[in-house]
Formats: sequence, C-alpha cells, structure tokens
Amino acid sequence: MERLDIVTLPNGSFAENCYLVFDPGHPDTILVDPGEEAERFLAEAASRERRVTGIWLTHAHLDHIQGVAAIREATGAPILLHPGDQRLYRELPAQGLWLGFRLSPPPPADRALAHGDRLAIGGVEVEVRHVPGHSPGHVAFVVPGAVLSGDVLFAGSIGRTDLPGGDLEQLLSSIRRELWSLPDETIVYPGHGPATTIGRERTTNPFLTP
Repeated sequence: MERLDIVTLPNGSFAENCYLVFDPGHPDTILVDPGEEAERFLAEAASRERRVTGIWLTHAHLDHIQGVAAIREATGAPILLHPGDQRLYRELPAQGLWLGFRLSPPPPADRALAHGDRLAIGGVEVEVRHVPGHSPGHVAFVVPGAVLSGDVLFAGSIGRTDLPGGDLEQLLSSIRRELWSLPDETIVYPGHGPATTIGRERTTNPFLTP
C-alpha cells in the first residue's frame, strides 16, 4: 500500500499542529491547517525540496488558518475548505480581535470540500469526511493508514464545543459515525497534541467510552 509522509509542525500560541503531507515519489505537497508560523512551514518544505501545491483546511478557527494568506501569497497554492466553515473563515479578523490578534481577511477559498470527495496527493488517494460538531464545516482527511482529524479527536480528549457553531452531541455522533469505522491501527494526527490511534481512543478515551 502506498503511504504518505506526514510531518508534524507544532506552532504558535495555541500549539496547533500544521501538517506537511506528501507522496515521496511525486512533487505534490499539501499543507494542512497552516497556523501561526507560515515562514517556518515554507522553510520546512524548502528544506525537503518540496513545493507546496495545496492548502487544505480541516476547519476555519483562527489557530488553523492564520498562515493561509502568507502561504497563498508565497506559493499560489489553492485553498480547500468546507462551505460550512466559510463564515468562520471570512470572520478571521473578528476571531482575532476576540483573542487579541490583529489579522487581515484571508484570501477566498478556491474549492469547496464535500463529504465523500476523493482528492489526491501524488499517487495516493485521500477521502474527505465531514465531521461537524467542533465547527459546522469541519472535515477529516483519511489517507492510507492515517487520518488528519483536526480538532475533532485528540489523544484522550475531543474537540471543544463551547465556541460558536459547536455542538457536543453532533461531535460525538461524527466521531462514532466517521472515525470509528476506520481500522484500529489507523494513526490519528490531531490538530493539537500527540498522535494516537483509532483503537486506543475507541477503548480508552473518557469522552467516548461507557
């Protein structure tokens, strides 16, 4: 089975995980959720002789999209976002003021993601799964052997639901419907904190076990 290289780049005030994802045999390279340290993400790609060809967003909270404008300006890479989070995305300056950041509006998204979309990174297929609850348009990216889960599922925890658009029951339903269907050995790359596995969270996560 073909696998992707996934490089975790913790960054910024919120210790958000940006991911550099690529097929070693192809030039395509995706940045998933470029947060606060855009120059660092670009430098990491350059150090690996990778050219960023896409900006994929699991959702549009500011800690996951602060670097989008700078990455887009530097690379011209298209921005992919679920339409359910377009309002959050457009309201990045307001999100920033609420948390003490002065931020400019991000460039418009180029493509609307939908549940069931099949994307590609090089020669490897990626499935988009809509997993609302942390935010209305949250998605997860399922790749061979792994899932980039954004702020839906963490090691020992789940995404917060006390922000506008959050819904605890919807989040739990999304996890059980869209993530528990993955094999236990699937590696979970979350939006914050260390990687885990579906099997570990299915059996030990206190928010999801009886």
